[in-house]
Amino acid sequence: MPRNSTTTSGAGGRYDNDDDHVWNCGAWFEYILVVVVSSILLIAASVLTIFWTIYYRKGFNMDDPKLQFNLHPVLMIGGYITLSGFSILLYRICRCCSHLIVKLCHTFFHACSIPCIVIGFMAVWDSHNQQQIPNFYSLHSWLGLITMGLFALQFVLGFFSFLILLCCENATYKFRSTMVPIHASFGVATFMLAVATAVTGLTQKAHFELGENYSQTIEEGIIMNSIGVILTGLGIIIPFAVRRSNSPANCKVYVTERI
Repeated sequence: MPRNSTTTSGAGGRYDNDDDHVWNCGAWFEYILVVVVSSILLIAASVLTIFWTIYYRKGFNMDDPKLQFNLHPVLMIGGYITLSGFSILLYRICRCCSHLIVKLCHTFFHACSIPCIVIGFMAVWDSHNQQQIPNFYSLHSWLGLITMGLFALQFVLGFFSFLILLCCENATYKFRSTMVPIHASFGVATFMLAVATAVTGLTQKAHFELGENYSQTIEEGIIMNSIGVILTGLGIIIPFAVRRSNSPANCKVYVTERI
């Protein structure tokens, strides 16, 4: 397709092009607020989870299956939520950077989340087997499997479509432009599934470990609920951030259309 063809970003431009527009104070305030709040919540989710597992769940020990399990929430929230969340948010933050650099950073953050997810999965698998606890019976585990499968599919297709195929940029442009809304929509869906999986996992853990004490509003229960509230907040603000039509570089194009 010719480089000046009409695309989803507007007449006369490629889907990954941006036109410069002047921003008003309100738009800048909204942009800064969304980026700052999103970043704080993404970091807070991992920090509070680490604090919970160390202070209340006695930390990590690969020789003790109960303490080995503690790697699971830390690494899963770190990989699926914090790293993947920042990867998605890059399309909101880095509008002034080269589009290729943004793609590489987006891929890098997702790639860093892969070992977290793999180790986190192996930790809970081995911990359950040592304690003779059944696997894949709960809603949490079902959602986790769906999230893992969708994440893997997204990463492979995204890496192939938006990086590998750039070697034949013009020849593959039509295919890549078709994949943009699909990849963007399923990327947000994967993040939302990760949030749902983490919240159901926290709820399940709270009932198993705290039992009747959970209803007494004990301190650990408050911490676990706080993690769940932070995750829910991220499930609201991250999709809002990437689907906003205004940004420092362009007041017309959705951020997710620059994939």
